[in-house]
Amino acid sequence: MYIPPHFAETRPEELERIIRAHPLGMLVTLGAGGLDANHIPFEYERAAGQLGVLIAHVARANPVWRECPSGSPVLVVFRGAEAYISPNWYPSKHETHRLVPTWNYEVVHAHGTLTVHDDERYVRGVVARLTRRHEAREPRPWKMGDSPPDFIDARLREIVGIEIAITALAGKSKLSQNRADRDRRGAADTLAERGAAELAGAMHRAGGNP
Repeated sequence: MYIPPHFAETRPEELERIIRAHPLGMLVTLGAGGLDANHIPFEYERAAGQLGVLIAHVARANPVWRECPSGSPVLVVFRGAEAYISPNWYPSKHETHRLVPTWNYEVVHAHGTLTVHDDERYVRGVVARLTRRHEAREPRPWKMGDSPPDFIDARLREIVGIEIAITALAGKSKLSQNRADRDRRGAADTLAERGAAELAGAMHRAGGNP
C-alpha cells in the first residue's frame, strides 16, 4: 500500500479502533487458483501475540481453508470511514480555484500467518465471541442457547475456524492533512452535515480539534 508520510497511521490505538469499528475484513489469499478475496467478520484479540490475532470462521464449502492451509501468508484489509471530497467544500477553492476532488478514507492492512481450526470446540468459541460482541446492543441479545442444541450442532459442522497471527500492521488515514486547517475543517463540516459523522470526526481530530 502506498502511504505518503503525512497519511501514515502508526498509533496502535487508532489501528485497533479502525479494526474494531469495521470488523468486516477482506481476507486476501494466494492459492493454486491465484489471488482470491473473501469478506469475513473478524474478532481482534489484541493481547495475543506481539501484534494480536484475528479469529473468524468460513463456510466449510468455501475452498479457501483447503487451498490455503495452515502456515499460509495472508492479508486482511479493514476499510474504515470513507467519502468523496468536493473542492467546493474548501473555502480557499473559491479564492484560488486551484483545487481538485479527492477521496478521504481510513484503512488498515493486517499481514499475518493463517492457521485452520477444523474442530467443533474452537468453532463454537468463535461463534460465541462474535455473537456476544455484535448482539450486545440488542434489547434481548441472541445466544446459541436460544436454539435447539441439534440445530446449533448442525450449523457448527458447516463452518471451519481460522486464526491469523498478525506479523505486520500498516495503517493509512487520508484525512486532508495536506490541506490548510480551514479547508480541512470546511470539508469535515460539510461531511458532518451530510451524515458522515465518523469521517468528519476523524478529520477534525487530524487537525487537533475535538
